[in-house]
Amino acid sequence: MRDRGCGHLRTLFRPATIREMSSKERLDPAVFDLPVERIRSGYFSDKYFVRTRDVLRAGTGSPLVLMQVFCKGAGLLSGVDEAIAVLKLGSDAWPALRVRALHDGDTFEPHETVMTIEGPYDAFANLETLYLGILARRTRIATNTRRAVEAARPKDVLYFPARHDHWSVQAGDGYAAHLAGVGAVSTDAQAAWWGGLGVGTVPHAAIAVHGGDTVLAARMFAERLPESVPLVVLVDFENDCVGTSLAVARALGKRLHGVRLDTAGDLVDKSVVGNIGGFGPHGVNPQLVLNVRHALDEAGFEAVRIVVSGGFDHEKIRRFEALDLPVDAYGVGSSLVGNDSRFDFTADIVLLEGKPAAKVGRRFRPNPRLTEVA
Repeated sequence: MRDRGCGHLRTLFRPATIREMSSKERLDPAVFDLPVERIRSGYFSDKYFVRTRDVLRAGTGSPLVLMQVFCKGAGLLSGVDEAIAVLKLGSDAWPALRVRALHDGDTFEPHETVMTIEGPYDAFANLETLYLGILARRTRIATNTRRAVEAARPKDVLYFPARHDHWSVQAGDGYAAHLAGVGAVSTDAQAAWWGGLGVGTVPHAAIAVHGGDTVLAARMFAERLPESVPLVVLVDFENDCVGTSLAVARALGKRLHGVRLDTAGDLVDKSVVGNIGGFGPHGVNPQLVLNVRHALDEAGFEAVRIVVSGGFDHEKIRRFEALDLPVDAYGVGSSLVGNDSRFDFTADIVLLEGKPAAKVGRRFRPNPRLTEVA
C-alpha cells in the first residue's frame, strides 16, 4: 500500500503553540494549583497517616526515616513533579527533607525505586496518600497511552478520554499523555501544563442541531472557523460513512482535512452490509476503512485523511496496523484511563535512623538513577 504521508498529520493536528519540553525539566510546583492548607491539614489523607503524625508530635518526637517508593509493575513514569509539589508545599518542614526521584517520562522496571524521601517522619507522614495516588493515576495514563502510541507509530494517537472521567483530572492526565507522545488532546485543560491547545472534529451534536445534516454542519464550521483550524468531520451520523464522506468532501473541497469514522459497536455500516464474511462487521472495522479510502480516492479526494475511533486500545490498533490499513490517526478514549492495579505504587519505610527497618519481604533498594530534588 502506498505511503499516505501520515507524517503530515502531525503538523495537521499539532498546534504551533505547543512548547516541547525536556522530560528532565521539572515542573514548578505552582503549576499544580494545590489546595495547600487542606493538604497540610490532612483533609485528603488516609486518617491513619494523620493520626500517626499527631501521635508522633504529641510524644517524644519524630525519628529520621527513609521512605522508598516503587511500583510492582513496569511502566512509563508520570506524576513525579506533582508528587514533589505535594511534598514541597504540603510539608511544613520541607527544608528538613531530602527527596531523590526519577523524572516524569522515565521508564521503570518492576520494584525499581522511583523516589526516596528522607527526613523526620512527622514532616511528611500525612502526605503518603496523595503522592502515591498521584503516581498511580498519572503513570497508568502515561503507560496506557504509550502502548497505544507505540502500536500506532508513526501515525498519531489523539487523546480523547475527557468525557470518560471527572473534569478535574484533565490537566494532569493530559500532561501524562503528552509525555507518552500523543499527537493531540481534546481540551485546553489537558494541554495546560505543556503549553498546547485542544483540537477536535465536527461532533455528532453539531450535526444533530443542524437537522442531522452532516454537510450543513461541516459548512457552518468551515465558514466560521479560521483556516488554521483543521476541519475533520464525523461521518457516521447516518450510518453511511462512504456516502457521507463523499458528500462532505464534495461540499468542502480542499477545506476538508479529514473524516472520522466512529460507527457504534452495535451497528453495521451501510457500505459493509453487502460484503460481510470473514470479519466482524460491527463498528469501525478494516473493511469499512478500506471502503471509505477507496471511495475517496476514486472521487479524487486522495488528500482527505481518515481518523478512526470507537473502542480502540493498543491491541486493536496493532491489529489494524498489521493489516496495513489506510488509517492516518487513531482517536482513543476510555481504554487510556481504565483502572489497572499494575500501576499502584507502594511506599515503605526501609531505614530508621539509618538502620534497616522494612517489613518482612521488603528491603532498601538504592537506585543510582534517582536525582536530587532542589
